[in-house]
Amino acid sequence: MLKIYKSLDSGPLRELSLKTLEKGAWINIVDPTPYELKVVSNLTAVEPDFLRSALDDEERSHIDIEDNSVMVLTNLPVMRGPEMYDTLPLAIVITSEYIITVCLEETPVISEFSQQKSSTFRTFKKTRFLLQILYKSATYYLRYLRQIDKLSDEIELKLRDSLRNREILRLLELQKGLTYFNASLRSNAAVLDKLMRVRLNHSFQEIIKVYEEDEDLLEDVIIENKQAREMGDMYSTILSRMADTFSSIMSNNLNLVMKFLAAMTIILAIPTVISSFFGMNVALPFSDDPFGVIYISLIAIFMTGCCVVFLWRRHMF
Repeated sequence: MLKIYKSLDSGPLRELSLKTLEKGAWINIVDPTPYELKVVSNLTAVEPDFLRSALDDEERSHIDIEDNSVMVLTNLPVMRGPEMYDTLPLAIVITSEYIITVCLEETPVISEFSQQKSSTFRTFKKTRFLLQILYKSATYYLRYLRQIDKLSDEIELKLRDSLRNREILRLLELQKGLTYFNASLRSNAAVLDKLMRVRLNHSFQEIIKVYEEDEDLLEDVIIENKQAREMGDMYSTILSRMADTFSSIMSNNLNLVMKFLAAMTIILAIPTVISSFFGMNVALPFSDDPFGVIYISLIAIFMTGCCVVFLWRRHMF
């Protein structure tokens, strides 16, 4: 899917086509076909490799600078389901005339900017638009991390009442999402650090001009990303320790059950042994006594009671 937008002076976006492409336009490409990539590359004189960078879902965040364009590849947070979180690469290519975004899927971060009534940005202010995308991405990381924290609290309460496999699997899904988030936030931080360094580079400034208000926004992006990294590390540590704790609890509960079953086996074995002994076809005590069964039963009960007391004092149950 290929959409082209340009901000009007009044604020809202105006949708364009390839035939009416204007300077200062934003070209948004989602899950592109080879033909769409080729057409955009020819119209904007952007390296095809820049446009294809985001089509590899394992691509790490980085910055590439060519003679006529700058490509910033960042990882966006996405929500696959109620408790499934992942990241997705987004390539932001800036030339002297256009800004191009390429992604494999439609994401909430880009969707917010593509609303026709959006007035929070201007497509022709390419540097600010780039930083606004990065800032919005960091805010979504924070939003999803807070959701993960709430879900982990909910799972913890349920695990305290009942250690079920379903809750353990939910915990595993959250851990997996946090792992993706932490890896992406670290690579995004490296991109922001490099962006901070190269903003004064001559070749960089020929393509992207960084104004004073953009400097402030870049610092805000770095702060938000750092906060998201710290939250991600903290929640990851909490989930890891929680998983270890409940794993120990499950092992301890299993040990208690096995200990109880062993004690019950010993207790039930005593009357079985006594009844087997007196069931032999030889001369035995009480064999001619009409109350022999009662005596044997009382002996079995007495010895079983002694065993119960002994095991109870040993904290076997």
